[in-house]
Amino acid sequence: MIRGSLVPEVSDSRITPGVIYKAVLLAFALVIGAMIFHALSSLILGLLIVVIIATPLAAFADLLARWHCPRAIGATLGLLLGLAAVAGLVALIVPVFTREVNDFAHSLPAISDSLTRRLGRLTGSSPAHIASQIQHFVNNYTHDPSKLLGPVASIGASVAAGVAAIIVVLLTSLYTAIHPDPLVSGLIRLFPLRRRPHVHHILMRLRTAYLGWLRGLFVGMLVLGSITYVGLLVVGLRFAAFFAVFTAVAMIVPYFGALVSSIPPILYALTISPQKAILVAIIYILAHQVESNLIQPLVVARTVKLHPAVVAIGVVAVEQLFGFIGLLVAVPIIATATILVDELWVKPLEHREDGAPIEQIRRASAEGLTVRGRR
Repeated sequence: MIRGSLVPEVSDSRITPGVIYKAVLLAFALVIGAMIFHALSSLILGLLIVVIIATPLAAFADLLARWHCPRAIGATLGLLLGLAAVAGLVALIVPVFTREVNDFAHSLPAISDSLTRRLGRLTGSSPAHIASQIQHFVNNYTHDPSKLLGPVASIGASVAAGVAAIIVVLLTSLYTAIHPDPLVSGLIRLFPLRRRPHVHHILMRLRTAYLGWLRGLFVGMLVLGSITYVGLLVVGLRFAAFFAVFTAVAMIVPYFGALVSSIPPILYALTISPQKAILVAIIYILAHQVESNLIQPLVVARTVKLHPAVVAIGVVAVEQLFGFIGLLVAVPIIATATILVDELWVKPLEHREDGAPIEQIRRASAEGLTVRGRR
């Protein structure tokens, strides 16, 4: 009896040929899925951009529909107003921006020379050595212009493809905003009847998140650009409009855009004096603190509740999956993933089989512990 009891029981979970076949099939399915995602990543990104643009157009059409305005006219008017706002902003900024860009380009040799001398002092290398390295790099292209033909042709093709893609995206977004019901109802009908209210709730959460992000992005760009422009004017830094516009546009990419946008003005200020570079750095720190601690909580956090660490990691993941264009809509992509994980995984885990939320269980446990402590 004792000897028999000491014999370990034989586990039924043995590696069988069926288990091996299933593991191989799973690995094969994962590889195929990754290949399909890589091939369809541009299509997925395009569809997401269409949805993001169509969402405010549909909301504007819904607003005008209360005054018996047809949806086609309301959505088209919303698109025209958006394009007019962008064109007006460009027309307002471009003259000053162009003048400062030309001045910056004309001053670039002197700026480069001053920066080279300061970098030489910091690195211990002679300014002549750094200048010769830069000149050698430039000569490789000036003496062999054929090296530039490939990039120029690639840029031209990319610009043409980008313009065509923008037109297709805008037209598709317009048609989607005019007739959203067939698409939304068709998507909901793909799910069982008992799941359809939950799917509709998820779509409404996504819609609210996209609108909140767009609203926060517009307000944040306006506030951040204005603060940066005024601050750079106060410290007497040239090309304030150029740096302010660059900072406002770079805000589209969260966190990393703020870091990148602060580097050029700080380096330029460093060519004047280290004290001015410190002042410019302080201005950028204060501007981004106002944007992140005031604009984001008041305008965005109510609809797009994302932890900064999640956003920072998500931006890197989005760039790896969708490339540079994905960074322009990184926050909606991260918000979409967060909402789907919350609705499809976290909330089901937080409900017991009888449907009682885990919050009720926690409150009941806390009340029980309180009663025991009083006793």
